[in-house]
Amino acid sequence: MQKTLYTREYQHLLKLLQARRTLAKVSQAELARRLDWTQADISKCETGVRRLDVIELKLWLEALGVSLVGFIEELYGPPAES
Repeated sequence: MQKTLYTREYQHLLKLLQARRTLAKVSQAELARRLDWTQADISKCETGVRRLDVIELKLWLEALGVSLVGFIEELYGPPAES
């Protein structure tokens, strides 16, 4: 089984995270300040060196003013209707 860090799906998530940060006009340094992380931590996450867990993802998105649900829908598309 391939590690999720190296899948196309995870790479898409990373590109989307970086795009949302850029769209919000927030630098890596500013995002790091908002999260009480280092700029290096942000860079490692955006380049796939370090993986985000779901709690960190939620905090990251909140720091950018993005909803987790909205981000997941952007990543995967809206949920299928029952």
